[in-house]
Amino acid sequence: MRRRSHRPAPHRHRARLTRRGRLALFLGLLLTTGAGLLVTLLPRAEQPEQPRYLLIPEGWRAAQVYTAVDKALGLPAGSAAAAVPTAHLALPPEAKGNPEGYLFPATYPVTSTTTPAGLLGYMVDTANRKLAGRPVADGARTHGMTPYQTATLASVIEAEAQTPAEMAKVARVVHNRLARSMPLQMDSTINYALHRSTLDTTLADTRIDSPFNSYRKQGLPPTPIGNPGLAAMRAAVAPAPGDWLFFVTVKPGDTRFSADYEEHKRHVAEFNAHRRAAAGPAGSAG
Repeated sequence: MRRRSHRPAPHRHRARLTRRGRLALFLGLLLTTGAGLLVTLLPRAEQPEQPRYLLIPEGWRAAQVYTAVDKALGLPAGSAAAAVPTAHLALPPEAKGNPEGYLFPATYPVTSTTTPAGLLGYMVDTANRKLAGRPVADGARTHGMTPYQTATLASVIEAEAQTPAEMAKVARVVHNRLARSMPLQMDSTINYALHRSTLDTTLADTRIDSPFNSYRKQGLPPTPIGNPGLAAMRAAVAPAPGDWLFFVTVKPGDTRFSADYEEHKRHVAEFNAHRRAAAGPAGSAG
């Protein structure tokens, strides 16, 4: 039998740090821990506030805008209206401090630092830019209209037209009536005077004593009757060609324009028949 030789196991050397190595390792751990502690103690960078957004629809009256601003800013009712006299709004002299017609309908950012005066001023500045831009300004000069007259006429168009496609035709009716010194006879102006919005205008309504009663007063109303958008502003200075003097929306999607009063009366009779037959609103007459 052969004997197995027993060789001694190889000697394993343990790595030992020198004093200098131990010192370097200690300092490294200290620096790493200290950096983490430093990051923990430092305050996080403040994130910018994400704005909320306030939508002002086309045609809203100033009172409706004020209510929406108060609600968006979480302020007591009446705060926005109270801010108007001291807001230093860039309004034309004809406005006499009344921003009606210049609170441009759009979507506006709102943050915790937004004030009623600042927000209303932003709206007015936007309206001024739209009125001063081409082709609105060029069209207004062609018709001899001031920016304020443009805003006033556009507000009537915004209130009367059922669709954007009708705006230029409604504008033509207004221009034709003005050219003939005819009263506009627009129900929307009476609604503004009576602080309401309805399709039902009575004979008594047309006799009210108000500068906004366009059945009795000739020319444009003394102020805008709402806040028009850009499409209505453009229509005001670029009316469609036509000889129309009357229009009535017989039913949704069916607005009749006519130059003859007898034809217009037939259209109004159809409008009234649809109103009696249907429960929903059908349109407005002008």
